[in-house]
Amino acid sequence: MIRNKSKAVIGWILAAGLLAAAAPASADLALNMPRGVTETSREVYGLHMIIFWITVVIGIGVFGAIFYSIFKHRKSKGAVPAQFHHNTTIEVVWTVIPLAILIAMAVPATQALIKMEDTGDAEMTIKVTGYQWKWGYEYMDEGVQFFSTLDRASDQARRKDSGIDPASVENYLLEVDNRLVVPTNTKIRFMITSADVIHSWWVPALGWKKDAIPGYINQTWTRIDEPGVYRGQCAELCGRDHAFMPVVIEAKRPEEFQQWLAEQKEGEESSEQAARSDFGDDRVAAR
Repeated sequence: MIRNKSKAVIGWILAAGLLAAAAPASADLALNMPRGVTETSREVYGLHMIIFWITVVIGIGVFGAIFYSIFKHRKSKGAVPAQFHHNTTIEVVWTVIPLAILIAMAVPATQALIKMEDTGDAEMTIKVTGYQWKWGYEYMDEGVQFFSTLDRASDQARRKDSGIDPASVENYLLEVDNRLVVPTNTKIRFMITSADVIHSWWVPALGWKKDAIPGYINQTWTRIDEPGVYRGQCAELCGRDHAFMPVVIEAKRPEEFQQWLAEQKEGEESSEQAARSDFGDDRVAAR
């Protein structure tokens, strides 16, 4: 009776494992990584799913063999342990097969990493600087720069005894006052550094993250295919307010981006003129 119950339990465990393995690991599930909106992110997602299914097959084979051996050759059935020290053929097989699998996984992964590091032929360059606890963005060829900090609504809701329910704040802790605006279908090189401690600039939809290290510039690139708003966060513990320095990218069509860029330049010119005017007034008053 007990033996039959044990077989039934094992049968249910194996059936559950097979069903879980057969279920599609869709990118829409919260437990899976996002497919992303760039060629790089889709390539990374594809590699992730291939390796995931390879490990699933290996897991089923290994644990299946273990469970089969345990119950087929158990002592209650009179099984007697074999007496041998080694088997050269088996040892060669279980060394060569894992090595071949690792090489098969390493080759496309290495190709993807090399491609991710190729920042040549970039159509625009953006410098990203991490601060405690905000981001600085500079469009290197356009003369536009600004800081991006946590938006006011999230900043108020996060404070103790604020009386604001964080659930009532849209995109709580994932919204900023100034978004990084970029054009779609454009190869953008990012130069990422830090002004104080180590940060990490991470937007899951792009398929990568890069550390921002003081005194060092990390380079990477992206090309966003679809207009939209893509959110991320600092992924390196950088101090007290580490959780409150989100990254928000707004991808616009090239013509819309050029219009936005022109508006930013006009705004900066107006600010410079106002600053010069105030400086001149101060000099006159001083006389």
